[in-house]
Amino acid sequence: MPDSKLSNNKIYDYIKLWLKGCCIGIANIIPGVSGGTVAFVFGIYEDLVKAIKSFDITCLKLLFTFKIKALFNHIPWRFLAVVFFGVFTAILSVSRGLSWLLQNKPVLVYAFFFGLILATGPVIAKRVRKWNVPTGIALLLATVGTFFFVGLVPVTTPDTLWFLFLSGMIAAVSMILPGLSGAFMLVLIGKYQYILDAINDGDIVSLGVVAFGCAVGVLVFVRGIHWLLTHKHDVTVAFLTGLVLGSLRKIWPWKVTLESITSSKGKIIPIEQVNILPPQINAETIYAVILCAIGFYVAIKLSTPTPKQITEE
Repeated sequence: MPDSKLSNNKIYDYIKLWLKGCCIGIANIIPGVSGGTVAFVFGIYEDLVKAIKSFDITCLKLLFTFKIKALFNHIPWRFLAVVFFGVFTAILSVSRGLSWLLQNKPVLVYAFFFGLILATGPVIAKRVRKWNVPTGIALLLATVGTFFFVGLVPVTTPDTLWFLFLSGMIAAVSMILPGLSGAFMLVLIGKYQYILDAINDGDIVSLGVVAFGCAVGVLVFVRGIHWLLTHKHDVTVAFLTGLVLGSLRKIWPWKVTLESITSSKGKIIPIEQVNILPPQINAETIYAVILCAIGFYVAIKLSTPTPKQITEE
């Protein structure tokens, strides 16, 4: 597993992996941006899927028989600990600032991620070993399906604990799939602002229920993804490429809000928007184009496979 060689790395390798986790965490906060896409850009997506899959029946047997050493050998815990520490560091530290940016400078935020994800589609497509009719169909279906899916109007849902648990499961599945944003799914089911407020207000109960739902969703869904990547690799990667390309509709920086609602905290939440061209060439438009180019460049530069020390052999 990735831990077998990660343990021999110098401290800067851990720092690099932690920073990748931070970027994944930031991506998961932004509606329309997928943490799975960022993991693919950084070359740790398949390692991450394999690592999470290690939480299986064998893991439970080792736990309940108190074979702790064997348990830690079975789970790539260093790899997972560093990545998820980065994810939670980002979520807890930048959620307030990111909430302000999304409220006040959404064009600049989305411009950067539009460039990042625009470059990510071809990066993922390169991992298809052989393009043929099935992979082409998978790419087309995923692209078209995601394009229309991200245009759906959010709905109003209850704030009960059982629905928060379900929201966590739905968000977790979306976070694993590149191109499908967990944050956007929370927007779609009317829980994004509620959970963001819970983070900022320290609502431990709500966050705990959502986190438990996320954990269950990840552990269940990751097995299906692992099987597909193992047995249907090219079709699966082509489909994931389509998810990323189709999601660009949601991340387009310039939008007009047709309908919005006011949250319980008094914040305006857009629920129906349409994409437009920049209404005028001003300083913000120029900065947005620059940030888009930077995002594209970052994705290309960071799209090399993860160093061999964290790749399973």
